[in-house]
Amino acid sequence: MSVVVVGGGLAGISTAIALQETGVPVTLVEARPWLGGATHSFRRDELSVDNGQHVYLRCCTAYQGLLRRLRAEHLVRMQDRFDVAVLRPGARPARLRRSPLPSPLHMLPSLARYSHLPVSDRLRAVLASAGLQRLDPDDPALDLRSAGAWLAEHGQRPWAREALWGLFITAALNAEVDDAALGLSAMVCRRALFGRPDAADIGVPTVPLAELHGGPALRRIAEMGGTVRLKAKVEAVTTDPKVIVDGVPIAADAVVLAVPHEAAARLLPAEALPQPLRWHELDASPIVNVHVVYDRPVLDEPFAAAVGSPVQWIFDRSGVAGLRDGQYLAISLSAADRWIDRPTAALRAEFVPELARLLPGARGARVRELFVTRERRATFRQRPGSRSPRPGAATRARGLFLAGAWTDTGWPDTMEGAVRSGLTAARLVRRHLEGVRDR
Repeated sequence: MSVVVVGGGLAGISTAIALQETGVPVTLVEARPWLGGATHSFRRDELSVDNGQHVYLRCCTAYQGLLRRLRAEHLVRMQDRFDVAVLRPGARPARLRRSPLPSPLHMLPSLARYSHLPVSDRLRAVLASAGLQRLDPDDPALDLRSAGAWLAEHGQRPWAREALWGLFITAALNAEVDDAALGLSAMVCRRALFGRPDAADIGVPTVPLAELHGGPALRRIAEMGGTVRLKAKVEAVTTDPKVIVDGVPIAADAVVLAVPHEAAARLLPAEALPQPLRWHELDASPIVNVHVVYDRPVLDEPFAAAVGSPVQWIFDRSGVAGLRDGQYLAISLSAADRWIDRPTAALRAEFVPELARLLPGARGARVRELFVTRERRATFRQRPGSRSPRPGAATRARGLFLAGAWTDTGWPDTMEGAVRSGLTAARLVRRHLEGVRDR
């Protein structure tokens, strides 16, 4: 029994490792010269640069399981407790941190002191939180509504939606609050904010993503007897099933397509696709990162959020990137439609003064370097109505399966969702192979 996995992102890596742990030989085929998919790194002079800042929460159990399988769990740093500085131009920083109280009370003391919101909005936020906890994220009706509309109906004025709810929903769903699907938003809030007290604790890589995902995955798959083919172009998949790679067919007992939805629709045979095919409705939402290298330290936090500013989140990348002196900050901009096509000079003109407004230390510092990374198709567009086009892992063709954070995982398009999709695909493949053996 053999399996071909197409796509070397986190979904494909998770599928391959889960199958090999049960003794199933796997060939992993990836078009690019590295593994890691949307989580990769590159060199820029002395810096090791990630294509975008990635973090995870303690509730992301599948992703943490992958790190253990990759023997890379020591390459991340998890907060002792959720604690985020929230910056605002012209105001003192506020902090959101969890208390020792049991869930769901653990965030209440912090919310009560959250100075960026008027007291009346803090009280309304408590009531809205109670309402969110009563929502069922699996209710199909929630997918047809926006989180912003629901929050507005429950007393959350525009500033509260931006300065509180946007901190979590926009970062998790890569969508503005008013455009985000209510079902996924409720899932994120219930799981991270109102679940276990430690669920929202933030984990951050301490090494470049290539050293956290791609390199360890390549070694682990090889150790387990699998095959990885890099820079290999998959041209088609047939129902035999076979995978046509660089013009040569590779036979397999099962094939998992762990690629973006546009590529999956292009590669799969027509008889494997749902009718009607609605994957194009998922579309894509961009993320932009503005990388700024200063001649001195200007931020004394490992990361911080910002409100009342085009800046959303700022991360200190100095140690991870190997910067010898000064400080390297990365501004992570989700739902970045307004920024994705702006030239670097325009982004510099916007964000260097904005950092000076937020960070007093940046006002006298010199910017040594500024560059931009853009992920035009970072996630699918997680707006109302996006749940029904998300397919399950099984296709209409026997032996052909799907994986990817865009499939119906119940999670947003995140690293956690990608890993969960791979584990689901691996489970279905094993069930399929048992049927093949019994024939």
